[in-house]
Amino acid sequence: MPLGTPLLTELLLLAAGVVLLYVGAELLVKGAADLALGYGLRASTVGVTVVAFATTAPELFVSIVGAITVSTDIGLGAIVGSNVANIGLVLGVSALIRPLDVSETVFERQVPFMVLAAVLLVALGWDGRLGAVDGVVLLAALAGFTFVVIRRVQQTQSEISEVEREGMPDAGAVEVAYVLAGLVTLLVGSRWLITGGESLLAAFGFSDLFIGLTVLALGTSLPELAASVVAAVRGEASFSVGNVVGSNIYNVLAVIGILAVVTPVGVAPGVRAFEFPMLLAFTALAVGVMWWRKRVTRLDGAVLVAAYFGFVYLLLP
Repeated sequence: MPLGTPLLTELLLLAAGVVLLYVGAELLVKGAADLALGYGLRASTVGVTVVAFATTAPELFVSIVGAITVSTDIGLGAIVGSNVANIGLVLGVSALIRPLDVSETVFERQVPFMVLAAVLLVALGWDGRLGAVDGVVLLAALAGFTFVVIRRVQQTQSEISEVEREGMPDAGAVEVAYVLAGLVTLLVGSRWLITGGESLLAAFGFSDLFIGLTVLALGTSLPELAASVVAAVRGEASFSVGNVVGSNIYNVLAVIGILAVVTPVGVAPGVRAFEFPMLLAFTALAVGVMWWRKRVTRLDGAVLVAAYFGFVYLLLP
């Protein structure tokens, strides 16, 4: 593509899409978090549930809209790439800013579901296709995760003191407006990101899968990166770790589950040979780092970031 108006248009669409995704996720996170806290959830629980699900919304919109309008490779690539980016980039950068302690609850109750999600995706997609039945299996696992979370919330409700309850924000129309505005902004941003990113890279000969694994995956991981970095700066380590773990769970079980039910997702041989093993490797690396010292140190963060850039380098055609 020559350097001219078409190229400039795609670049502007791509940039505007990323900005809108970020703004939309921030609005959604703020509204959803305040609503959850207003109903008595602890901050750590909000990180692994409400905020994790909210920051997964870009992946959901990009995957569904991309699958319907462009290719299912966009959706699958965005999820695999986003999960790798969450572990390598988001968790790594957060740890570089401040070492992250891993709570026992997150490690024992949520991390196993992150591992299960990755293993299920690889196992169900190994035959080259993710169909409606596979989607139902993933959504059933999501229901199991939701049940565990609800049980945990019920167990901790009684532990919240009156002083803590008084310090919780009131939930009302403003928070609902934030959520609705965030959803609308995410929808528009995802459409622009797909149009700009797909057209730009396709014009230079890149495949849909590569586009999903890199540009779109990184773009849709910005909300997780922003939320986790801010949490790390503020010393909310459990929030940062919980956000990454929860997002990876929702990305596979919710997004791919819904996508597979909506439309069959083809899994290319190259994905089974490289991207799937990389997803398992990064998941195992995250679990190993968390299990070793029950914290993610700055050295661990540097290793995770280096591993992510190595992953991107290996993707280059």
